[in-house]
Amino acid sequence: FFQECPSGVVNEETFKEIYSQFFPQGDSTTYAHFLFNAFDTDHNGSVSFEDFVMGLSILLRGTVQEKLNWAFNLYDINKDGYITKEEMLDIMKAIYDMMGKCTYPVLKEDAPRQHVETFFQKMDKNKDGVVTIDEFIESCQK
Repeated sequence: FFQECPSGVVNEETFKEIYSQFFPQGDSTTYAHFLFNAFDTDHNGSVSFEDFVMGLSILLRGTVQEKLNWAFNLYDINKDGYITKEEMLDIMKAIYDMMGKCTYPVLKEDAPRQHVETFFQKMDKNKDGVVTIDEFIESCQK
């Protein structure tokens, strides 16, 4: 972190450049955008070293509840408290783009949408078209 960002703060473009080094076979730009927003907890357009370490701490050493809250926040792109099919599809497409076209077996074009449909069948308990934090946590814990 400090090697790339000696000031201890990284903006989104630099974050994307750093992240792309981990996924050279694909386009990680969109997923890095979503990830950046999850780490940028105060939504000021930058991720401090403290923000980054706190996020990593949750992901590596947090309770199951803390990890699931963090993951929900990542998927809830507009931060309205719900995950919609559109948000989940955006995330899935970003993941498939990041993994690149060289995945094995070769993925069908509609694979992200199928993934989202499966996700919603399992998680949208009341079938209202959105997944709440409670639905998300309950489903993940099962």
